[in-house]
Amino acid sequence: MSKLFGTDGIRGKANRHPMTAEMALAVGRAVGYLYGSSEKGIVIGRDTRISGNMLENALCAGICSVGVNTYKCGDIPTPAVAYLCRKTVSAGVMISASHNPFYDNGIKIFDHGGYKLTVDDERRIEALVQHPDPSIGRIAADCLGRVRHLGNAGHLYRAFLFQCLGTKTKLKGMRLVLDCANGATSGIAPRLFADLGADATCLYHEPNGVNINDGCGSEHPEKLRQAVETHGARAGFAFDGDGDRLIAVDESGRVLTGDQVLAICAGHLKKTGKLNNDVVVSTVMSNLGLSVALSNLGIRHESSDVGDRFVMQKMLACGAVLGGEDSGHTIFLKHHTTGDGILTALQLMEAMQAAGQPLSELRRVMKRFPQVLINVAVARKPVLASLKLLQLAIETVEKELGQKGRVLVRYSGTQPLCRVMVEGPSAEATQQHCQRIARVIDTEIGVKKGSP
Repeated sequence: MSKLFGTDGIRGKANRHPMTAEMALAVGRAVGYLYGSSEKGIVIGRDTRISGNMLENALCAGICSVGVNTYKCGDIPTPAVAYLCRKTVSAGVMISASHNPFYDNGIKIFDHGGYKLTVDDERRIEALVQHPDPSIGRIAADCLGRVRHLGNAGHLYRAFLFQCLGTKTKLKGMRLVLDCANGATSGIAPRLFADLGADATCLYHEPNGVNINDGCGSEHPEKLRQAVETHGARAGFAFDGDGDRLIAVDESGRVLTGDQVLAICAGHLKKTGKLNNDVVVSTVMSNLGLSVALSNLGIRHESSDVGDRFVMQKMLACGAVLGGEDSGHTIFLKHHTTGDGILTALQLMEAMQAAGQPLSELRRVMKRFPQVLINVAVARKPVLASLKLLQLAIETVEKELGQKGRVLVRYSGTQPLCRVMVEGPSAEATQQHCQRIARVIDTEIGVKKGSP
């Protein structure tokens, strides 16, 4: 059996390996055995995909089979599951494929502290799934776990978010636009922002099981941009399907990157004396402009591998309280243990209010270097260093860029793709360099025409 876990949990097409009911049951049994206890149960949340119910019930069956109770939370964001793990349960499972289309789904697992599992933890689960121990799950009938519904899960999460906004006036009368991606924030964000006093127009907050991320959310901010301009809003916020990412739009309809949001929040935390050790963590995919911006602010910049789990690990290692990815995952460790789109929106609003400036001004803290990202569909994933023509192409481009840019080539952890990212001194040169490397990858390991 192939490796189950990718960059962010297990992911695939629903009702196809590995996202089958049989696999979910096996994963549930392994998680319950390794992380559950008879005293503390395991919480399970899901986003709004139609396949969520199938996987949820299979996970519950697996967990209960080893004598552990499960608590169903229904449709809630991924960071809500992480938050609930910090209370009285022993672990948490989120059923979601994040920003992917409805026909995909996935499983993310959190430990009792609300942190995503380490690679070693994932290998232990894989070992139990691939080589089942016949003694596991054969407990006495009177010791089986029960399934309970945690009806107040959304309320607990909203209450947590409410107290995370430090401004005394909250968001009274502030005109905003929210795009909930027809996903897990649909039942949380509109009510929370109303409770905070905001005048919020809500888009895509009526999920039906198949419209999650469909032309909306963090991957598709076009309608959000239009709505911000139409309603004269101070800002717009787009979440992804499971609510752990944020893409922000300023009052003029321009999209801010995750790096720009990170730079704004870093500057605010430093100014208010809340940026521990004056250090910020981001991944190797972050724009070079972020490093320049942080340096100008007197902030040290540390880099991690791609994935908010690795951002968190680096943050803990260097004592950082702020980290994130350009894709929109931002971690505020003084508040939470994982990326949280709604929390990020609140922290960004707090920075705006403290500075007395609109997002269009705050975004000037960071100037982006021209950056091009090309995803090449691949038929296989050999070690990149073994592809001699590719290595030669990369070395040639790096030599031509010198100190004025950089190259990063890596496989996607969740899809059959090889990602080529190039930053350079001009948009035209950067595009040409990126295409040159992408063509070599396509020639060596790309999906050939006519292939299934």
